[in-house]
Amino acid sequence: MLVARDTVVTIHYTLKNDAGEVLDSSAGGEPLAYLHGGGNIIGGLEEALEGKSAGDRVAVSVPPAKGYGEHDQTLIQQVPRRAFQGADVRAGMRFTAQTEQGPRQVVVTRVAGDMVTVDGNHPLAGQQLHFDVEIAEVRAASEEELAHGHVHGPDGHHHHD
Repeated sequence: MLVARDTVVTIHYTLKNDAGEVLDSSAGGEPLAYLHGGGNIIGGLEEALEGKSAGDRVAVSVPPAKGYGEHDQTLIQQVPRRAFQGADVRAGMRFTAQTEQGPRQVVVTRVAGDMVTVDGNHPLAGQQLHFDVEIAEVRAASEEELAHGHVHGPDGHHHHD
């Protein structure tokens, strides 16, 4: 069976940045299973796996536009410390901010006096992503998986509410 829309694809992968540092990997752990065409993995990787089959190895470099987007300066903002309601705010902390576009993850990059700098960019925004992938399995998605838009675990239904 070939990787196509509405198939469940199980992959082993390693993700590196331009410097060759490993950012994420399934090595030594469970492979990743995803619903192809469901928008569950980044677009550039999904495109590269289209039409492949179990046993295939794929090396792909994904540009920012097909990964986590370009780095957006407008997502870096100064916020008064009081907005954190007494939290002991430090650089590196992550928060969920309510924005006009809905909730967004932000990371604190700097604390100076009463002002806190937060960055709403994905940590991998603006980066070229290098994936080494081995396709372990390709199968048809179940009716339930198609209805829900994602893969269900091997022993039934896994929703985290």
